[in-house]
Amino acid sequence: MSGSTMRKEWFFDRVCGEQIVIYAEDGKIVDIEGENADHGAVLGNIYKGRVANVVPGMQAAFIACGLERNCYLPLDEGASRFASYDGSGNAFMRDLKEGDEVLVQVVKSPRGNKGAKVSLDLSIVGKTLIYLPRTDFLGISRKIDDPDIRTALLKEAERQRLPGEGFILRTAAANATRRHLKTECEYLRRLYRSTIEAAQTAPVGTAVYREADLPFKVMRDSLGDGVTKLYVGNEELYRRILTLARMRADLGEKRVVHYTGSTSMYKQFGLSEQIYALAQPMVWLENGAYLIFDRTEAMTVIDVNTGKFTGENDLESTVFETNILAAREIARQVRLRNVGGIVAVDFIDMTEEEHRTAVTEELEKALSSDRSKCRVLPMNDLCVTLFTRKRTTREISTLLLQPCRRCQGRGEMLSDFYMALLIRSALLDCFAEGYRAAVVELNDELAKNLIAGRYFRADVVGGWVDKRVYLLPNKEFAQEKFTVRGDNSEPLSLPDSAQLLF
Repeated sequence: MSGSTMRKEWFFDRVCGEQIVIYAEDGKIVDIEGENADHGAVLGNIYKGRVANVVPGMQAAFIACGLERNCYLPLDEGASRFASYDGSGNAFMRDLKEGDEVLVQVVKSPRGNKGAKVSLDLSIVGKTLIYLPRTDFLGISRKIDDPDIRTALLKEAERQRLPGEGFILRTAAANATRRHLKTECEYLRRLYRSTIEAAQTAPVGTAVYREADLPFKVMRDSLGDGVTKLYVGNEELYRRILTLARMRADLGEKRVVHYTGSTSMYKQFGLSEQIYALAQPMVWLENGAYLIFDRTEAMTVIDVNTGKFTGENDLESTVFETNILAAREIARQVRLRNVGGIVAVDFIDMTEEEHRTAVTEELEKALSSDRSKCRVLPMNDLCVTLFTRKRTTREISTLLLQPCRRCQGRGEMLSDFYMALLIRSALLDCFAEGYRAAVVELNDELAKNLIAGRYFRADVVGGWVDKRVYLLPNKEFAQEKFTVRGDNSEPLSLPDSAQLLF
């Protein structure tokens, strides 16, 4: 923005059983992540597991770690290494066999019907360093491009490491002092040692080390320069964010705001419609063209369409202009939706080779600022481009969507969580109008799931202690249809099918 400063705002909330973090620039969502408030994410966790079976033909073992599905451990990336539980923390080598106990770390979250992918090479992540207790390796972030700084940091890391261990210097290390690097190195080493000690007595299936939860990771890793405000909708989470903010000289507590408005924080700041758009397969471009996202278990397919855009020149120029816009928006959307794995983009057909090259280069340029590693392949003769994006967090679609119950999973519908979010927003509006009781008419299966999942338990013991909410199941309502009405009548007249939510 010329002549003014961009608003860089973060929104933290713990709502309907999920912890949600949103980053917006000038009111437009740039990043959104969510994780279960009770269990958190499994990525980065270290588990004491047991080898369930070894499959030589796949060069893999399957490890029982206490998760819903056994974890997949590839053995072709190195010999079978695992730690003893004698407190020494030393790794030793031998062939894995069924029944062996191992320490493994989740490097890829479970997805669909696939269990988590795990590794025997453990790592502990800090703000400036990633500690590799069993890997003789030194690495440094590619984003630190000053050769003198790179050399100095690698020399310092070499001084700090012990035989057999290693470090990866993160981007934040560029501004760290030698004392800070040394302090963090010792801290990460102690964390690993405590993990090994915990593993000695822990039963199989125990997470002996848990990666930090989502709000802590964001406060540690993602807050960049010039943060305008941090809005927090949950009181307990607000106190925690405030404590973390006080530890940062570049932030401080004055920028942390506890949102206590009577309506939904997302609605108040104009984020609700943007969140809803992430649940939709269609994305409009500014010229009237559009994208269609189709998610499969193996990959995500994106189709580019001219839509309402007819252009002012010849067909080739119209198509080229649309494909350039599409490349930029695709890069934004895959980051926004946390799309990972293989992505296939079906661009509109172009006849000129230089146009194909230019669109590919535009896509690479737009993806270059992504925090997740991306690799773009050349466009083929069919104007289809493949690229990969490292999956670091769950796709936002898995939070907002779920398999359709009516068509046996052939399609998708809004998830129970997202419906709870919409209903909660409507209830807040209702209570803000002065009603003490509210009646929600909704799909009968959704009503059962909202009660069983206790989606509103935090609100029940929080701001709604003097309110009443009744659910009125309706078999004729689709998953996405509901009504909310306030009623202060005494007594309240309701049909027998109504259920008191709390």
